[in-house]
Amino acid sequence: MSDLALKWVALGTTIALFAILALLHRRFHVNFSIRVIIATAFGIAVGVVFKGNTDYASAFGDVWSNAIKAIVVPLLVFSVISSITGLGSSLKLRSIGIKSVVLLLLNTLTPALLPLGLGLLFNVGKGFSWTQTSGTSTTDVPGVLDTLIGLFPSNFVGNWSENQVVPVVIFALLVALAFNQSSRTDRGSRAVAPFKAFVDAGNVVFSKATQIVVGFTPYATLALIAAAVSNSVVSALLPLVTVLIVAYIALALQLFIVQPAILSAAAHVNPLYFFKAFWPTGVVAFTSESSIGTIPVTVRQLRRSGVSEDIASFVASLGANLGMPGCAGIWPVLLAVFAIQSQGLNYSIGQYLLLIALALLVSIGTVGVPGTATVTATALFASAGLPVAFIAVSQPISQIVDMGRTAVNVAGAANTAYIVASGEHELDRDLYAQRRQWVDDDAAVESVSSAENEPAPASEGEPAAAGSHAALLHLTPQESLQGTGGESCGVDDGQHSKESAKRAVKEAA
Repeated sequence: MSDLALKWVALGTTIALFAILALLHRRFHVNFSIRVIIATAFGIAVGVVFKGNTDYASAFGDVWSNAIKAIVVPLLVFSVISSITGLGSSLKLRSIGIKSVVLLLLNTLTPALLPLGLGLLFNVGKGFSWTQTSGTSTTDVPGVLDTLIGLFPSNFVGNWSENQVVPVVIFALLVALAFNQSSRTDRGSRAVAPFKAFVDAGNVVFSKATQIVVGFTPYATLALIAAAVSNSVVSALLPLVTVLIVAYIALALQLFIVQPAILSAAAHVNPLYFFKAFWPTGVVAFTSESSIGTIPVTVRQLRRSGVSEDIASFVASLGANLGMPGCAGIWPVLLAVFAIQSQGLNYSIGQYLLLIALALLVSIGTVGVPGTATVTATALFASAGLPVAFIAVSQPISQIVDMGRTAVNVAGAANTAYIVASGEHELDRDLYAQRRQWVDDDAAVESVSSAENEPAPASEGEPAAAGSHAALLHLTPQESLQGTGGESCGVDDGQHSKESAKRAVKEAA
């Protein structure tokens, strides 16, 4: 059989396997993570059987890579502006908000350094034989000075069309700050209210669009793994195991050493009590792989251990969307090191440090969206000129790492809440040190949950007030996607969201 005929047979086989994956999803409701693993096995089989003839089949992976890159820029624009403009205007909230944002971003910076050092130490990526498929091209590593200049926006439309992520984020930050300045007066607030409503609505829409694209990850994984195996030997995929091991080493160091050290130094408390209070939250986060779904448990444990109600609710919610050390720090940088070393690129120390800065910056724009780890990694790869296809190739181990990523994300948010509460003198140290027992108040918990997470319902047939956008601030992408399978870190199959929705309905009744 000729090579051309083999390529067509490989394409037909791939489409048939796609049909099986779709059947597993639609008919048997197989978990997303399991479907990704099955797709990996299918991809390896296709790559082995049709070695050197997967060009047509790999086109599906190229389409997925292009689609997710197309979503990143508009998503960043709306999510950054929506997040910064939603911090509120009261002095207390502004003080708490600024401290929380700064600490959460620092909580992304430190874990970004861990995978860089560990990745270089363990030579992550070396020995992984990978050849770019059609539709992708190698991008030369730019010089440090040229890259720094290119970080700032010059032409928004041009930056958007060229998929230049960082200038877009900086532009969005500028717009958000201008909005906050304009809304300081009553007249200004009324004037910019329609803009806020538009931005919040856009954030919801593009979050849904991101979820749709990320939902095709199993099919992209099959195609890209097939291409990777076809152009190498199966043993060349073993470096992915190294990525998995290094990822969990970095997550463990962040959770058990870095974060406790920061908490002890900043809040002057014994971090052992943090782990006692955090244990129930950590179990829920690890098993559910849902930072958003863990928020009620996080708030409850924070209040139980001495954090005031306002700070617990605010920081836990913000921390589930911003400054995620696992999804926005450790994972994207580790994948970047993996891609750099597998391609044999010669990165200098300055360029690696710039990579850390890029990871910190793009993490600001990946708040509260499905597939945050994938979106953040895509934004970082686009900024650094690395091939996005590496992200899909890493999906099998990404699902395994996701449990640890989510636990570290939630721990980082809780850690920040204690530090902010201590700085605002709203940390009950007797409760924290378990010298006094917390009095459970279910009514108060339900009231806070409703105020923080549920928009005020409008009367039947009566729309929300046109001049108010306060209710929109409660309409998060997660709420709008509830029950459809959204996940802020990994990719959920929707079951956790459905169960959470059912529990919320029962509690409301």
